[in-house]
Amino acid sequence: MALKQHKDANLRYQQQVDNSRSYVIPFIEQAMPVTAGMRVMEIGCGEGGVLTPLLERGCHCVGVDLDKGRIALAHEFLSTYVENGQLRLITNNIYDVDFLGEFRHAFDLIILKDAIEHIPEQEKIIAYLKNLLAPNGQVYFGFPPWYMPHGGHQQICHNKVLSMMPYIHLLPRPLYRSLLRASGEEEGIVRELLELKDTGISIERFERIVRQLGFTVTNKQHYLINPIYKYKFGLQPRTQWGPVSRIPFLRNFVTTCVYYLIKN
Repeated sequence: MALKQHKDANLRYQQQVDNSRSYVIPFIEQAMPVTAGMRVMEIGCGEGGVLTPLLERGCHCVGVDLDKGRIALAHEFLSTYVENGQLRLITNNIYDVDFLGEFRHAFDLIILKDAIEHIPEQEKIIAYLKNLLAPNGQVYFGFPPWYMPHGGHQQICHNKVLSMMPYIHLLPRPLYRSLLRASGEEEGIVRELLELKDTGISIERFERIVRQLGFTVTNKQHYLINPIYKYKFGLQPRTQWGPVSRIPFLRNFVTTCVYYLIKN
């Protein structure tokens, strides 16, 4: 069931802005101040909605995304900030030597909002972020735990019943692929959902990677109802009940979103 924001870039951008202003930035500010002049990079910035409230506060931002179409939209939405030099929008891979040469230890804050669950070799990229963080810099992550009801992003399916069916992404890969194809999903959708099956990340795995790489968690929040569901489904955000959020593995199945802030 394709949601309206999947096809309406302006609506998607406005929802990103509101979510960033109402939830992401207040969460970050619980552990570090967001001030004018702060250097911020977002990996997987899309249309730039998450960065917009930071730009409004006077931060100097870099948005990185490999999707040239979404970067083009970000240029349209944020042209004023690009023109005055406050924002750079880049389609380069962050692993490129030139990228590292320009931005080594450059950022006070790095943002990965709904991005880490799409990235292969997550240990590699989280370790690599140390090269881009300034002293005392921190990294924000927001992502849906893999085992939650729609952790496979099956809501992007065109088949309405399939898009609303919880936990189907946990089926064995051959059975999941067969179900998607039998339901008439396009090969592009099937491929995207199977790729996510390879990269989806649980709370336990994320925390283990962070710990093994020597990072410290400075703030975290688990949500029973993801703040973004306010726009997608008209549901009011709700934080996860404290005792549940502390039960390993079980919490993955009933937590629709987690926010983390970490520092080296």
